[in-house]
Amino acid sequence: MNHLAPAALDVARIRQDFPILSQTVRGKPLVFLDSAASAQKPRAVIDAMVTAMETQYANIHRGLHWMSERTTEAYEATRDDAARLLNAADRAEIVFVRNSTEAINLVAHSYGRGVLRPGQAVLISAMEHHSNIVPWHMLRDAHGIELRIAPISDAGELDLDAFERLLEDGKVGLVSITQMSNVLGTYTPAERIVRIAHAYGAKVLFDGSQAIVHRRIDVQALDCDFYVFTGHKLYGPTGIGVLWARRELLEQMPPFLGGGDMISSVSYERSTWAAVPHKFEAGTPAILEGIALGAAIRYVEALGYDAIAAHEQALTEHALARLSVIEGLTIIGRAQDRGGVVSFTLNGAHAHDIATLLDRSGIAVRAGHHCAEPLMRRLGIDSTARASFAAYTLPSEIDALADALLRVREFFG
Repeated sequence: MNHLAPAALDVARIRQDFPILSQTVRGKPLVFLDSAASAQKPRAVIDAMVTAMETQYANIHRGLHWMSERTTEAYEATRDDAARLLNAADRAEIVFVRNSTEAINLVAHSYGRGVLRPGQAVLISAMEHHSNIVPWHMLRDAHGIELRIAPISDAGELDLDAFERLLEDGKVGLVSITQMSNVLGTYTPAERIVRIAHAYGAKVLFDGSQAIVHRRIDVQALDCDFYVFTGHKLYGPTGIGVLWARRELLEQMPPFLGGGDMISSVSYERSTWAAVPHKFEAGTPAILEGIALGAAIRYVEALGYDAIAAHEQALTEHALARLSVIEGLTIIGRAQDRGGVVSFTLNGAHAHDIATLLDRSGIAVRAGHHCAEPLMRRLGIDSTARASFAAYTLPSEIDALADALLRVREFFG
């Protein structure tokens, strides 16, 4: 049974770009439904890394020889790719980091300690990943910042009225919030969040780790102040991510790490900093990964966000329809605006057992608290199984998941 409208993407052709998807697992065709944790890599990304290693590798920014110049050009071209992807006003607003976690830590350390004042507050939501909770705990404990939590409804949607009430006293200096929950699939109302926060004088950071995979992002249209994403979820390599911030904010912020490449001059008495963004990029970076991130961005742009969004919306609707009718299965989160993530529980079965049994059918899903323990407690559960979709996901793979879950249910009686 297939509830899908005709796919906007030629998924069969797309799958040919991903060598790993042709594998079998335990004698069954691989059904990879764990892309929210980390997406598979297309040939264009793999080739970009291999080609750079084989033909033009050298350290960047410092060398005056041909090889260093070519590698620097390729690496810095990704800064242009990322600026285009986000519609940044200035390529200097793109700071390369290892991942979204490092980007949020950079903001917490540099903007949090360098700009926010003790007694001000940071406001997050009840559905954040640990990477958007723990850095604020650390800032609170070291710098005297208050941490406030905006509640969510039982459906997994942000309570905007409560969100605004938490801003009304004017003490919130920064709102740091997911644009799409990695557990619930919920899209937060980004434009409204920014309008409300700015009205009370707060800056806004969006964790776009999930959202940027599924939806076109325009930071100028959003009017946010910081935006972070990680490469490995966007079909790119691990070890590379992006912090976008308004240039005037980056100019205010002190460096996060000290060392080579982030300085203008150094003596035994003092150091002065390089211009943005380089004052935040200490040491030899992830050169090959940076080059490959550019290939990933260009790959996604070639697919087209409108086509990706239509395909994944259809997949999500199909998954909700198939899984909702399985007796004893509960889908966690029922937001109206949601992306390609479906978390669920099954009566009598722990999420880890569900994932283990699905693996016997060659189906890869995530199981656990998904680095969102406070959200789990809010929902009254300790873990879920999670299926997540990508541009290469087929409706038949969702059917395979549903059929396998029926067998899991039978196994547990």
